[in-house]
Amino acid sequence: MKFLLYGINFAPEPTGIGKVTGELSSWLAAQGHEVRVVCAPPYYPEWRVGAGHSAWRWRQHDMQEARVWRCPLWIPARPTGSARVLHQLSFALASLPVVLRQALWRPDVVWVCAPAFACTPGALLAARLAGAPAWLHLQDYEVDVAFDTGLLRGALARRWVTGLERWLLRRFDVVSSISHRMVQRALQKGVAHDRVRFFPNWVDVSAVQPLSRPSDYRRELGLDDGRVVALFSGTLGAKQGLLLVAEAARLLAVRCPQLMFVICGNGVMQPTLQQATADLANVRMLPLQPRERVPELMGLADIHLLPQDPDVADLVMPSKLTTMLSSGRAVVSTAKPGSEVAEVVSRCGMLSAPGSAAALADALEQLVNDAPRRASLGAAARAYAEANLAADQVLGRFAAQCEALRAGRPWVALGDTAVPADELAEVRDIP
Repeated sequence: MKFLLYGINFAPEPTGIGKVTGELSSWLAAQGHEVRVVCAPPYYPEWRVGAGHSAWRWRQHDMQEARVWRCPLWIPARPTGSARVLHQLSFALASLPVVLRQALWRPDVVWVCAPAFACTPGALLAARLAGAPAWLHLQDYEVDVAFDTGLLRGALARRWVTGLERWLLRRFDVVSSISHRMVQRALQKGVAHDRVRFFPNWVDVSAVQPLSRPSDYRRELGLDDGRVVALFSGTLGAKQGLLLVAEAARLLAVRCPQLMFVICGNGVMQPTLQQATADLANVRMLPLQPRERVPELMGLADIHLLPQDPDVADLVMPSKLTTMLSSGRAVVSTAKPGSEVAEVVSRCGMLSAPGSAAALADALEQLVNDAPRRASLGAAARAYAEANLAADQVLGRFAAQCEALRAGRPWVALGDTAVPADELAEVRDIP
């Protein structure tokens, strides 16, 4: 099949959507599919263009056995709400001629990832010109997140923007998202039931495995065997609720001296976190680590930290959770009770009250003092990843759905997703 992938973020960005689209492209190409990508130069999570790339020119090159077109965009120094809107619009406009030109290639599927939702009109038009199905994949509901977190404001603006969002969503042949509740939200926004798909984030379970020895990072950080490590690794963004981690570290500095917090990543919150933890001996901060060292980094953790902003509990599903689970370590999260993140973490970790540093500190202290429970929860995390998140399983199902879509086979609703009618008897719902 011929796949056209469209969106701002792509490899070699190491986190977030760039990691997702890069891995999808690489997997499809490895299976023998033809892949083309229209994207921006790598800039995330640092919010500056990577070495060897330019934010101001168009460029074509081959990467991961795919043909890639890099298109210009404006990158704000401070990514506030209005600046993010202009940032996305700049890419959508600069990339529009490029993505429309791909219609001449006659792709079998045009797949666009949001964020950035500003790319959806161009994706729809390219698909219609090519006579191909248009597939919109929602990594998060950026419109709802922007208004719920205050990045964008105004009742009138919200009605207008969400109305436009609903109109566009209903025109895609497929709308997918990464959690069951996010799929349900697509239905609430008016997407027909037979057009929704559950398409979760995945992980290479053969690459990220539980370490049977101490991680090399322990030696590099000078941590002895008696130290218990609570690790946060990922984008240091505003919607993660990361200041709770700094507050919990302060509460536990004397109470739980064997616990070391390691915060690894880059992003807009990095200076704030550095300032908040500057006087804490139980906190180490690391820059984002190379992709090849991710398994070793995940193995550093005795406990993974997953703080969450409760205002966006069911609008996002953090992609970092997949590698946490695959590493076979317990997870502590501040996810809102009843959210899908909370449901997953409750099987293999502990939940603490959202917004409460004291509750997070109490949960961590309990796990620090209970090694058998940490091991049990870690085993449950690994089992969940193997059963539900393995890359070949998730991406193989996606490729099969695209093949059925191209063939025009009828689909029927099943739970909160849809399947080809002739495969209904073979489908098992995903827990």
